[in-house]
Amino acid sequence: MELMIPNRLSILGHPQRLALFRLLMRRYPDHVPATELAKALGLKRNTLSNYVNALMQAGLIRQERVGTSLRYAIDMDAARETFDYLFHDCCRGRPEICVANAYLAPDKDEPVTDRRYNVLFICTGNSVRSIFAESLLRDLAADLFTACSAGTKPRSELNPSALKVLEQKGHDVSLLRSKHISEFQGSDAPDFDFVFTVCNQAANEECPSWPGQPISAHWGLPDPATVVGSDAEKSLAFHHAYAALRNRMIAFAALPVASLDRLALQQAVDGIGQSTDKGSKI
Repeated sequence: MELMIPNRLSILGHPQRLALFRLLMRRYPDHVPATELAKALGLKRNTLSNYVNALMQAGLIRQERVGTSLRYAIDMDAARETFDYLFHDCCRGRPEICVANAYLAPDKDEPVTDRRYNVLFICTGNSVRSIFAESLLRDLAADLFTACSAGTKPRSELNPSALKVLEQKGHDVSLLRSKHISEFQGSDAPDFDFVFTVCNQAANEECPSWPGQPISAHWGLPDPATVVGSDAEKSLAFHHAYAALRNRMIAFAALPVASLDRLALQQAVDGIGQSTDKGSKI
């Protein structure tokens, strides 16, 4: 294993290979299509191929074929192996010098069981999926969570079809609006305990790290606003997105958040994001 570490570090020393590795880390445990990776990173097909081959030879990523599409994912065992070497060998396992400051838990006067958890849902336009998620969690578990949403490139107004679905389901839409993530990155912004991306494009973008390093996961869903077809087919797409997110919010709200350690909580939210949402009730 030790013979592999210098090669892996050398591979990751290239800025664009590192950017590819970081994107796949943000999308873990997803297998991301090569075409999506190339578009997100602004790379030509041949250039991307060279980069993924180098990362695969170093053992850092895995490839799978789905039909004619090649998809890539982090090999988390290899990534952990590399990080463990750096932390436990080079740093001799001293957390005070190895672990980033953001991961060192600050002292808290109040028990975690006596507070509400702040949750942020992010998508690109903040007009459909993240708005659905915010509304659902707020109405399903307002006693435990404070739900917010934002976009990396927010629309000027919310999608009318999304608002129609929310109103039909009994949600109050009067206070909903599209917001840029910068609204939640200032000194007066809340400290988030959870940050979820609900569209692939937002997850592919490199955003500044959040203070306190909240639990994060990717809960990507197709954008119902891009569906082409009859009015009935378009409406059904919005209802399916709503139902899928409702299933995830119910599962999330049922987690014993206060009693789970960080690793168990991360695994739980990753699992929710990988749910197939079969049998969603519209």
